[in-house]
Amino acid sequence: MSLRVKQLLIGILGLAFLASLLYVQAMEVARKREEAGLTVQRVSIPASSAKCVECHDNLSPGIIDHWKGSTHAMKGVGCVECHQANKKDADAFHHFGATIATVVTPLDCSRCHPKEFKEFTHSHHAKAGNILDSLDNFLAETVEGSRTPFSPHSPTPGMEVDLVNGMASVNSGCKQCHGSKMALLGTDGSEITVEDLQPNEKGEPTNLEAIAKIKRNDSNQPVFTSGSWPNTGIGRINLDGSRGSCSACHSRHDFSPRRARQPENCGKCHLGPDHPQKEIYEESKHGVAFRDLKEHMNLDSEKWVLGEDYSQAPTCATCHMSAHSKGGEITHDPGSRISWTNRPPVSMKMDTDINHAVIKETDTVKRQGLIDDSWQNKRDRMRDVCMHCHTNNYVSAFYQQYDDFVLNYNEKFAKPGKKIMAALKGNKLISATPFDEEIEWTWFYLWHHEGRRARHGASMMAPDYAHWHGMYEVAERFYQELIPQARELAEHAAEQGNASGAEAVEKVIQDILDRPEHKWFEEGKLKPPTKDPAAQNTEVPPAKETPAKEPATPAEESAEETEESSS
Repeated sequence: MSLRVKQLLIGILGLAFLASLLYVQAMEVARKREEAGLTVQRVSIPASSAKCVECHDNLSPGIIDHWKGSTHAMKGVGCVECHQANKKDADAFHHFGATIATVVTPLDCSRCHPKEFKEFTHSHHAKAGNILDSLDNFLAETVEGSRTPFSPHSPTPGMEVDLVNGMASVNSGCKQCHGSKMALLGTDGSEITVEDLQPNEKGEPTNLEAIAKIKRNDSNQPVFTSGSWPNTGIGRINLDGSRGSCSACHSRHDFSPRRARQPENCGKCHLGPDHPQKEIYEESKHGVAFRDLKEHMNLDSEKWVLGEDYSQAPTCATCHMSAHSKGGEITHDPGSRISWTNRPPVSMKMDTDINHAVIKETDTVKRQGLIDDSWQNKRDRMRDVCMHCHTNNYVSAFYQQYDDFVLNYNEKFAKPGKKIMAALKGNKLISATPFDEEIEWTWFYLWHHEGRRARHGASMMAPDYAHWHGMYEVAERFYQELIPQARELAEHAAEQGNASGAEAVEKVIQDILDRPEHKWFEEGKLKPPTKDPAAQNTEVPPAKETPAKEPATPAEESAEETEESSS
């Protein structure tokens, strides 16, 4: 082969290589523009869903528009692929040639996303529906409303109402975040839930009697109860036995990763007086950086790895779920990186068992035998995230501050508060009914609102929530309300013949206040005047001249300025 031919071949191969590079670059630019919404994404409509898209483009065009902007649409995953149902399913119905179900459950999503399904199912998110049997739900169902319908006081102009639905608060409030227990309406007016259907491991119902009772509309579609649907609560209890709703975070029908990565997405549930994580994040330096640098966060990236695709600021997803360059994988269990649970009255270390439940055993040896994933392992996973932007010493010092803060709250206020409330109930100074006495509201505010705000504020580096919206209010509630109210109940109990109960409660209170951390409260109180006439000085002392006030020292001036600025 001549030199000229060799040169020609090398030139052709070089041009081919250059062309391939240019092609790959063009494809990558096109992909990035599609992800950023600068161009229309390529849509692949599968034959199974062609009629669905055509029909719903007229009936509900927003749904189709959202779907066309999704990764599902690009990869040929259409309506039927997600909504398809087994004809045996309780909520299945025949719809224009396809057997589908209205509600898409995590079990349905697991056909394509098995890893995510497994992680989510073991998470605390999936168990959020347990609130339906909790003290919080008693507030919504009974205190705020009524578990049985009740008669209105007077007519409502323009609306005929015979009975008021007392479950309205829980249906529109608690269940929309925590999830409802999905229920179909029975032909006899009953509610048919997962307990009635008794689904097998595939989600297929096994109770044929319950299936036969399902009420259907004119289109043969099963009718959901108004209290259970619509609902995308994170811990929704589904008819097929699965828990949760993927669309709680991945908004249907585009399931945008960009949206799921932003803190506002979590703000639907994680905000407000008892768990203001969104507001806490916004106050923190992390939130400030995100607002300033949001456009540089590469939120549209397909993989979105901290340390590779971005490093400007963390979001909720960054710390609790997303991948990072130090070997961290994506997880759909946000609790896998949390070392304290600050949800209960007294914070607990997040040692979890094989079922991912927090271990409450206090015996060291027994506890060790139950641990499947320790709080130290969880903290190490979070530290790996922190270390992308902070040094080891900085992260260790932060965790020292955080641990100290939680322990101070636990030992000074939470554990004593629990002891006092237990003594009141155990000695029958308060009734067994929750929230029918003032002190129960006081205690609930202390741990459920102020205490949680304080602990979450410390965990996410928001000083105002840790102090003024947190521990300051915890202390005020403890000293100025809980203690006086408990003593007043003891006093009334003694007057009404329960002297032993009153004495037991007073002892618990006094034992707590005699501890060094509470001594200031008792020692600072004025003592009652003596009743011994001989000890009283009846002479009026002569008037004294008021001495001129000495100039304030720099330290005193500084203290006064601090007090003014604080108030």
